Amino acid sequence: MSTQHVANTPASRRGLDGRATGLMTLFCVALGLQQVAIKAVAGDVPPLVQIALRSAIAAILVWALAHSRGQAIFERSRLGPGALVGLGFTFEFVFVALGLNYTLASHMVVFLYTAPVFAALGLHFLVPGEQLAPRHWIAVALAFAGMVIAIAPNSTDDDNALYIVAGDALGVLAGISWAATTLAVRTTRLSEAPALQTLFYQLLTAAALLLPITWLVGDLGAARATPEAIASLGFQTLIVSFAALLLWFALLRRYLASRLGILSFLSPLFGVAFGALLLGEPISLNFMVGGAAILAGIVWINL
Repeated sequence: MSTQHVANTPASRRGLDGRATGLMTLFCVALGLQQVAIKAVAGDVPPLVQIALRSAIAAILVWALAHSRGQAIFERSRLGPGALVGLGFTFEFVFVALGLNYTLASHMVVFLYTAPVFAALGLHFLVPGEQLAPRHWIAVALAFAGMVIAIAPNSTDDDNALYIVAGDALGVLAGISWAATTLAVRTTRLSEAPALQTLFYQLLTAAALLLPITWLVGDLGAARATPEAIASLGFQTLIVSFAALLLWFALLRRYLASRLGILSFLSPLFGVAFGALLLGEPISLNFMVGGAAILAGIVWINL
């Protein structure tokens, strides 16, 4: 079956209900903490090593869960799309890991969550039933204007301005990669694949690519297993890479992807709050204004 045929025969998906709202809120809390957890132990375990290790361990957990259910994890007709979403997932977190070396965790979570805007644009052109109305295009313009304002350097951090701008730009690339992954799921055979299978493809690809790379550059050997690093990796593996992402793909199979984004604006809010409270990160005026415009655009585009 061709990709075009799958795209033209989508399964029935519904709008948000109370159950989806509650689950998405939990998802947003977990992902809002994600960047803070990575940044907090970056001195002990390089961010890219954290992504590689958590992906490898979570892939084993997903395989074990699928095996216990008697569910096939590999399917020949879905290997191609599986590799595609795996690459999107890998690039998303490579950009996150690299960006956190330069910018603040609160910045990263906001720019990562530009993904719903990019996904809505892609869904408009590729998936019947998820077209944007004229008012949505205004929301897209608002979100993009917010990105420009939020990324702009400000006078309070002249010494690190270029580094922060570079990190913020990597955050936007991470958001684009996440959006591309969503589009790949919705427009290929993975649209109706079990959530465990889709998640396994993502985690396995990330682990297979990143573990050798981090070993070759020496980062893997330089990691230190401190109590804080173990706790952070445990949270990232069990809650973020396993439970939260499994929940995300399960929701994608039941609810309209563009409507799920209506609550995704909570993750940047949680991320900014956690970054300020737990890491003591400053919040500049242009970031507050631009971030508010981004979040307003995300909410507007999904109303």
